[in-house]
Amino acid sequence: MKSIALIVVLFISSVFVGNAQTNLKAGTWTASLTRADGHNIPIQFLVAYKKGKQEIYVVNGSERLKTDAPVLEGDSMIIRMPVFESYFKVKSTATQLKGNWIKGGSIKDLIMPFEANLSQNLRIATKSTSQNLSGKWKIEFTKADQSKRTAIGNLLQKGNVLSGSVLTPTGDYRFMSGLVNAGSFTLSTFDGIHALLFEGKIKADSISGQFYSSASPAETFTAVKDEKVTLTAPLTSVKEGSDGKLAFTYLDLDGKEVSLQSDRYKGKVVVIQLMGSWCPNCMDEMAFLSDYYSKNKSRGVEVIALAYELTTDKDRSRKSLQRFQKQFNVEYPILNTGVTVGDKERTEKTLPQLTEIKVFPTSIILDKKGVIQEINTAFYGPGTGAYYTAYKNKFEKTINALVAAK
Repeated sequence: MKSIALIVVLFISSVFVGNAQTNLKAGTWTASLTRADGHNIPIQFLVAYKKGKQEIYVVNGSERLKTDAPVLEGDSMIIRMPVFESYFKVKSTATQLKGNWIKGGSIKDLIMPFEANLSQNLRIATKSTSQNLSGKWKIEFTKADQSKRTAIGNLLQKGNVLSGSVLTPTGDYRFMSGLVNAGSFTLSTFDGIHALLFEGKIKADSISGQFYSSASPAETFTAVKDEKVTLTAPLTSVKEGSDGKLAFTYLDLDGKEVSLQSDRYKGKVVVIQLMGSWCPNCMDEMAFLSDYYSKNKSRGVEVIALAYELTTDKDRSRKSLQRFQKQFNVEYPILNTGVTVGDKERTEKTLPQLTEIKVFPTSIILDKKGVIQEINTAFYGPGTGAYYTAYKNKFEKTINALVAAK
């Protein structure tokens, strides 16, 4: 009887695991998040096998975000995004995933229904079009309460395929992609934090439609082409009467004290990165700064990241920041300020020498004497094309001048 019971247990276990398999068929997958209003935000996946090992990527135009290897949790499969507190919990077969996308929040998690299916026909336009949306667009969003906000659409169209990004005064929507059909278009992205979709109609000299962001209320938008359009970023500056020097001491991710006043930073050009592990533009800036630091630290350049997290839970914050550190091989200190991004007194509690910190990321550049020379609140990442190139050129020019100064 014991042997029969054992066989039954093994059989049940095999069925249980089989219903939550992690081996997916290679190829392109179409996926979507379903909002409460019934609209679906599209996501693209790519499943590949390299040397027998499965790799899953989220595809946003030219970007490939490699997820963590899927793991089993009971009868579900967990697929974690590489950096953020964001994951899919799904029931799976070789050709279908169905469950939820879960994103960590400051008070409660965001949960949205999710489904993905194997498909070889991603983003195929159904109708040809002579319309071309390439160029810069001046965008005006209107929220449900009728308040307005502005942005720039920096778009490139090749055939029916649309790509580019949208820039706001406080950051950008990273790599976006979509399609142009006769008289209409879509543009979307998903990176684990951003889950965005534009659906619009094309007129002779304008575009308009709906904008969807995760589970937030939909906004309407209108846009006209304007190659000279600009944005003004919210400013943070040195307080009047301050000597332009900062002072702080915080613990790094290994629990060691790091002080800006230590010998390590004396006589060097120092970049202070204000960031958070919840912030997609911070991810892009950290990728840039990590690479820059590894190539330039021998020149007398240092970088320190000051993190403003979602909660005051130190263990949660450390784990999230360690994912950033690992993903980008960050060699410079990442310090958790212990002050949340939602704290209205975050500036006074951490950097009282400054006026209000309004944007994440914000970078502060100190000269060899420790005096603030620049505060940059207008970082635009690699998805923005020429804007990113301009940012890098300006940053490197500033650092080079400060390093050369006696």
